[in-house]
Amino acid sequence: MVKYSEFEFRTQPWFEASWFDRSNFQGFSHFIPMKTIVIHCFDPRASEIPQAVADHFGDEVYPGENILDEHGNRIGNTRTLFVVSNAGGRALSALQSVATMDYLFQVQKVVVVHHSFCGATAFSPEALVADFHDHHHADISKMFEHDSLAITDFEKSIKHDVELLRASPAVPKHIKLYGFFFEMNSGKLTEVVRDVPA
Repeated sequence: MVKYSEFEFRTQPWFEASWFDRSNFQGFSHFIPMKTIVIHCFDPRASEIPQAVADHFGDEVYPGENILDEHGNRIGNTRTLFVVSNAGGRALSALQSVATMDYLFQVQKVVVVHHSFCGATAFSPEALVADFHDHHHADISKMFEHDSLAITDFEKSIKHDVELLRASPAVPKHIKLYGFFFEMNSGKLTEVVRDVPA
């Protein structure tokens, strides 16, 4: 809507600045130095996952602080680690975010984390599809990849999601991929798989 155009990046005076390369958004790193995406479940009991990942790598800034201009406007943040949350923390649901964030920020790492006692372990893909059909009279069986609908084995689901990311054209081949298991009661983060290009 026109009345909100003043809040768009492309309408700001600095958008045409020489350091802001609109062709590949190199200038976004001046505002937010994002380098890592963490994909995890939106279960509030596991909300410590991003901090655990930041601590694990040791060179991440999370949660970060806002950077203000001379007028008090929020023009950036110091955070380097960003979160994509969805049901089960599945990679399939995060692909569009990975592609977009790489375009804007040139992502270096994508991390998948599945957590203990996740609700996605309470059912099978077949049960979810059947239940949805029974309650809503809609067939979702072909809308989603079968193996991404539930978690039947943590090690397999984590490896599956890292493999899915690596195989997707939405994930640049240079990006480092990691898969972790987070035990939410102890706070322990365990690496299950890594795929780091040579």
